[in-house]
Amino acid sequence: MGVTLRVGLYAISFLYSCLGSNLKKDAASIPNASRPKNNIKQLRLVLYLCNVKDKKRDIRALSKEQLREFFVSVGDKSFRGTQVYEWLWSKGAHSFEDMTNISKQTRQMLDDNFVINHIKVDQMQRSNDGTIKNAVKLHDGFTVESVLIPTYSRTTACVSSQVGCSLDCKFCATARLKRMRNLNPDEIYDQVVAIDNESRLYNNMPLSNIVFMGMGEPLMNYKNVLKSIEMITSPEGLGMSPKRITVSTSGVPKMIKKLADDEVKFNLAVSLHAAIDEVRTQIMPFNATFPLKDLAESLEYWYEKTKRRVTYEYLIWKGINDQQKDIDALVEFCKIIPCKVNIIEYNPIDDGEFQQASASITDRYQHHLEKAGFTVTVRRSRGRDIDAACGQLANKSSEAN
Repeated sequence: MGVTLRVGLYAISFLYSCLGSNLKKDAASIPNASRPKNNIKQLRLVLYLCNVKDKKRDIRALSKEQLREFFVSVGDKSFRGTQVYEWLWSKGAHSFEDMTNISKQTRQMLDDNFVINHIKVDQMQRSNDGTIKNAVKLHDGFTVESVLIPTYSRTTACVSSQVGCSLDCKFCATARLKRMRNLNPDEIYDQVVAIDNESRLYNNMPLSNIVFMGMGEPLMNYKNVLKSIEMITSPEGLGMSPKRITVSTSGVPKMIKKLADDEVKFNLAVSLHAAIDEVRTQIMPFNATFPLKDLAESLEYWYEKTKRRVTYEYLIWKGINDQQKDIDALVEFCKIIPCKVNIIEYNPIDDGEFQQASASITDRYQHHLEKAGFTVTVRRSRGRDIDAACGQLANKSSEAN
């Protein structure tokens, strides 16, 4: 019996058991509160699996419990769902044929009804400094980027969360791409797996850190980003510590507060780049909607709830934020909550208005911040000989297509 027919028959019998038999009973005989809740969960699964248009379903959209319920519904054992779930996440199977401890008949049934929408590294650029930039092709033809940044002691993955971006930072190549859609949790997870494999291959060490600093605003894809981190940190996924993960936001106050309320365990970074509203709105127009006052309030809320300091990322451009007033404003902003500052050397995306300020200006920033008691790290540019700036490679891929 085909799986679609089996699921259909299961749906009919299930609906009858949930509804039909109760029609003949009075209100006093309605099942207790736990029964309807389970029934609703199963019904949702049935509605998802019923193949209305013979379209294959994304199997990684199902939880482990849903996979277990699915196999029971087609007359198999529930543990089969656990086996498949392990292949999908822990072992990173790219096809059902990879699942060698599952019968050929079952693998064929899965292939007939489901799809694994795996990413593909479509283009890879390797810098002389060891940096690797991936153009990642998604199942629907869109392209995003991921980066491997190695040092002598660790390797860091920089991953994307959206196709394009919800925001409009003028200095970022990604902003030139219209936001097409959010990435699914598995698409974010796959980027990490791919970079982990590259880290082991080219650097002889496993991936040690992850930053959500690629294409897109992570907090505008909140649910999927948190789900991807859940799988990355799960023993059933990659088992990485949340302390090795940093989510970098341009500053969405409402969602920063939600992070605090959700008691997340990963680190928070804010792409600040200016502590004067007029300047920040000039380079990051959404600041007119989310001004520094609101951002500061949300960060105070974050620290009150989590007791964890935040990292401010800061680029310095010639003629934009290279004056003493800019330095003084940053020093004052840093006093709001415990923090550290990463001054990042800018990777230019063209010959336009955004050009890296002189080294002497960077030194002045560092001097004044350290004098005020703040920890400062100056991060030199990586991957200058490749398309290292966020969105550059994706823009080229988009133009080529």
